[in-house]
Amino acid sequence: MWAIIKFDKKNVNLLKNDLHKKIGKSLKFYIPKIGIKNIYKQKPMIKEINLLGDYMFCFHENLSNERFLNSIKFCRGMKSILNGHKLFQSEIIRFISKCKKAENEDGYLRFNFYQLDLKKSYKFISGPFIDKIFRIIEVQQSKIDILIGNIKTSIKKDNYLIKPI
Repeated sequence: MWAIIKFDKKNVNLLKNDLHKKIGKSLKFYIPKIGIKNIYKQKPMIKEINLLGDYMFCFHENLSNERFLNSIKFCRGMKSILNGHKLFQSEIIRFISKCKKAENEDGYLRFNFYQLDLKKSYKFISGPFIDKIFRIIEVQQSKIDILIGNIKTSIKKDNYLIKPI
């Protein structure tokens, strides 16, 4: 069963190690991430951004047992376990499978993760237009026509990361 855990970003490795010690190696974690390519001091680097902020998915067959959940509640690095994860297993599984299908070879989500809607506004999170808000005019197979203010331009889908506002 999948559970959603809120964790302290500074202590995520500590949390994973504590849970592995208490539960065992059959425990699985999944944190969907976006990788943003930047150049810092003339060296390319990838900045990782957790799609869900400080939440992650955790899988173990005993996570449906309340007594078991209470025994792991106070691990170092854990803020809380979200209630109601038992009721929404099908939605959690569907979301995780959608994320895994949209991952590239490095494990980061690709551009096609978001379903683009012509009625919504979006914001760049990478590239020269970072933090600029735009609207989509037309979506084609490999490029998108956008409107930033009064300026029309087109961008390639794979070159920039965006998020809906």
